[in-house]
Order: sequence, then structure tokens, then C-alpha cells
Amino acid sequence: MILNFIYAFFASIGFSVLFNIPRKEMLYAGLCGGFGWVVHTQLQDKGLSVIFTSFIGALIVGILSEIFAKQRKMPATVFVIPGIIPLVPGYGLYFSMLSIIEKNYDEATRVGFETLIVASVIASAIIIATTFGKLIKPQIYKKQ
Repeated sequence: MILNFIYAFFASIGFSVLFNIPRKEMLYAGLCGGFGWVVHTQLQDKGLSVIFTSFIGALIVGILSEIFAKQRKMPATVFVIPGIIPLVPGYGLYFSMLSIIEKNYDEATRVGFETLIVASVIASAIIIATTFGKLIKPQIYKKQ
């Protein structure tokens, strides 16, 4: 579990460099990616589907991004984009293309469809987290 966190943390930081995220925010982007990936892998180890675990992992990334955005006074996309990188279903895209090249169309359809579902679920989780962040934000300002 610790190695999973470390790998996802550094993958997120690597993409933070690629996307020109400010240096002082890279640690927080890495934390988003690390925690999202650890939740994803831990739930998958419990036997849950990759679709559900991707949704929960992306929801964690989205919620942490909204929290860090409020604390750090930065846009949430600074944390969401690198944080979501470990959850992107790159293997599924690769495997579906490989199956097409090998003329195994049934496998390509199955894996490709699952990859599209996972990508849609990740996007939906980010939208839900952002929406709740916007709904809660006015309540925070009223209390201050």
C-alpha cells in the first residue's frame, strides 16, 4: 500500500511538472494522486469492480482538490488534473488497440467498452466533487 502511494504520488508530481503546475502546489497535487490511487487499489483488492473503484478514487481526488483549492487559494484544476493521472485507464486503451491489431474484435470491444465506462465514471466523479464544492463554498463564506 505504501509503495502504491509513493508511485502514484511521484507520477502525479511528474505530470505536475509537465503541466507547469506551480512548484509549491506540486506536493498537494501528488497527495491527491496518491490518495486517489491507494483508495482505488484497496477497494479493488476487496473484490469490487474496476468501474466502482475508479469512481470512488476519482471522487477522493475531486474532494481533496476542492479542499486544497480552498486552502491554497488556487483553482481546483491545479490539483485535479495531475491527481487523476494514476486513475486514467491507459492499459485498457493499449490492450483494446492491441486486440484490434491482433484481429481479436470481441476482446477489443469488451476492453474498449470497459475503458470508456471507466473514463466516463472518472469524469462524473470529478463533476460531482466540483458541484458539491461549489454548493458548500457559499455555506463556508456565510459562517465567516
